[in-house]
Amino acid sequence: MSYTALYRKFRPQQFEDVKGQDHIVTTLKNQIRADRIGHAYLFCGTRGTGKTTVAKIFARAVNCEDPVDGSPCGQCPTCQGIAAGTSMNVIEIDAASNNGVDNIRQIREEVAYRPTEGKYKVYIIDEVHMLSPGAFNALLKTLEEPPAYVIFILATTEAHKIPITILSRCQRYDFHRISIDTIADRLAELMQTEQVDVEEKALRYVAKAGDGSMRDALSLLDQCIAFHLGEKLTYDNVLEVLGAVDMEVFSRLLRQIIARDVVGAIQTVDELVDEGREMGQLVNDFTWYMRNLLLIQSSDEMEEVLDMSADNLATLKEEASMVKPELLMRYIRIFSELGNQVKFAAQKRILIEIAIIKLCKPEMEMDYGSLTERIDVLEHKLESGAFTAAAPVANSTSSGTAAPIEKPVLPKAVPEDIKAIIKNWQAMISEAGGIARQYLNKAVPSLGAGGELLLVFDDPTAFGYLNEDRAGSMSNFREIIGRRIGKEPEIVVQKNESGHTAKETVPDLRDMITMEIEEEVF
Repeated sequence: MSYTALYRKFRPQQFEDVKGQDHIVTTLKNQIRADRIGHAYLFCGTRGTGKTTVAKIFARAVNCEDPVDGSPCGQCPTCQGIAAGTSMNVIEIDAASNNGVDNIRQIREEVAYRPTEGKYKVYIIDEVHMLSPGAFNALLKTLEEPPAYVIFILATTEAHKIPITILSRCQRYDFHRISIDTIADRLAELMQTEQVDVEEKALRYVAKAGDGSMRDALSLLDQCIAFHLGEKLTYDNVLEVLGAVDMEVFSRLLRQIIARDVVGAIQTVDELVDEGREMGQLVNDFTWYMRNLLLIQSSDEMEEVLDMSADNLATLKEEASMVKPELLMRYIRIFSELGNQVKFAAQKRILIEIAIIKLCKPEMEMDYGSLTERIDVLEHKLESGAFTAAAPVANSTSSGTAAPIEKPVLPKAVPEDIKAIIKNWQAMISEAGGIARQYLNKAVPSLGAGGELLLVFDDPTAFGYLNEDRAGSMSNFREIIGRRIGKEPEIVVQKNESGHTAKETVPDLRDMITMEIEEEVF
């Protein structure tokens, strides 16, 4: 006999076997016991939470010849026929491939005939949100006033796509995501039945990877068992099969980012790539790891929310004290954006490495979060004494070795267009606006050897921004000058590397123009 996948082999056959949906199971059993069965039900919820399974159990229960406390007996011919899929009373329809008006018209014709055996005809329409608008309209009248022997069960993962006219005619049941504890307990129970030796830690990781879906968890566990067939399934085995990463690696990576160790962080990513870890899973899991840190920082009562061992919890608490919440939120934001990009990227590794460099080097970005982090770094250096006061420069009468600074000599002749620029300097900078204005204010305007306008900067960031014409900053400034004086002069941007300030190194044309204005006044 061919092998049957775990999720099919252990599909619940009784209401009591359904895990994590007690609020729905109890309601349906009470309806069956009290004979208060509705004519239309809507089962909503994420994949693998038991919608179709509960629908099939319900279909057997309403037709069972000897129901036991609202559940099907499983022994009568009707139950066995429905379970085997040979009964004409239970009709399953996949709306994804049968979504036209003709398919629904066929149902309307069939409901006119009473069931050949049992009490009810049950129509289970899976993924009902895939029906076309015309098909919904065709279903509407039948759903509103079906024969007494017909029950419709509509199942969907996207209830918001169903017309309100359909929703208002159904009893709606929302299936919850199944908790990690519930999935892990079920997996342990099934592994005992299958006589497979599995570590509890491995089962809990598979349960977490299932993301609230029992079916997904069973499929992942099936995959792990097949890869290590005949061996004990360990936590490391599961990580290897699923391409996942251990928490210890996330802890090391986070500490390297906090320490701004770019080389170490990139090497950690390289190791994970060499081990064959899945990059998308790495991004998602690391984002989840940082989310846990943020939860611990938010409240002392979050320990119950976090599903992890005492050792891992202690590590998280230690790391939570190492990083500020606003900084952690910046990390989470960057990796959340990265998660969306990685899904469709051909070079996932490059995107991850760029994101890590962003985290380690906030000076490479100009947004609010990075500027805040840069300020934090400076404050930390000041507190730790990394910055010391500069020794006073010796004057000409002292015995020091520092060379005296020669007073800058103003040029004898300044072109008229340069004079016009300097006279309107502040107004033109204000017109530039934004970051360009902030950086242009740091310039010392002077005259180059060829008569060009020379802008000298002490601030390397300002120099780099304008020299590379980021965001068209210098191009825009040249256009502003052109509108003011009628032509665009040559402008040279220069970084001051003399060891003294720019004001001490080159003549400041603003001083000369001010002197001329004062002479005219007097």
